[in-house]
Amino acid sequence: ASAEAKALSAGRRKAAPRLGESLESELQELGMPGARAEVRLVDAAGLGPDGAEAAELLFSAGPGQELLPLARVASGGELSRTMLACRTVLADLDEVRTLVFDEVDAGIGGRAGVAVGRRLARLAHDRQVLVVTHLPQIACFADRQFRVEKEGGTAVVTALDGAERVAELSRMLSGMPTQEAAMHAEQLLEEAAREKAGR
Repeated sequence: ASAEAKALSAGRRKAAPRLGESLESELQELGMPGARAEVRLVDAAGLGPDGAEAAELLFSAGPGQELLPLARVASGGELSRTMLACRTVLADLDEVRTLVFDEVDAGIGGRAGVAVGRRLARLAHDRQVLVVTHLPQIACFADRQFRVEKEGGTAVVTALDGAERVAELSRMLSGMPTQEAAMHAEQLLEEAAREKAGR
């Protein structure tokens, strides 16, 4: 068991810096400029079924911020986007069939929203991805879009297709369904469809 643990530790030491660099690259693309990620290996109390150490993900949201354990310092949106970055980098290494993202759009604008939408669409290619979003640049990449509203304390879910979807995206874009917003919504849907077709 000691030989196997040493081999596992050596593999982890080799992979940890590469994983951190890949995550940082993804975080930049997901609208978090200056974010840093590092995988730290922490010696365990003894040899166990997971080897001789544990891996800890350290995170900094931007320049001048200390690298600290992700769970202690990340906001909901940062945590969600870091999870998306992890899932993108490690997509082929697990069998998770359904992923849920909430607040993945927190603190980002249109350009970063498009990048997030692209990555979510890529993940959805071979698994189910459920996303709660207020950004039309993310929603346009969905294969199916639903509107959730509260009526009398009850959540009402409506599937949107065709003109309903364009109207909802235009409302998300401008706060009200105008002709200009509807044209922009149609452009978003067309661009997202082209990108998904070419993936």
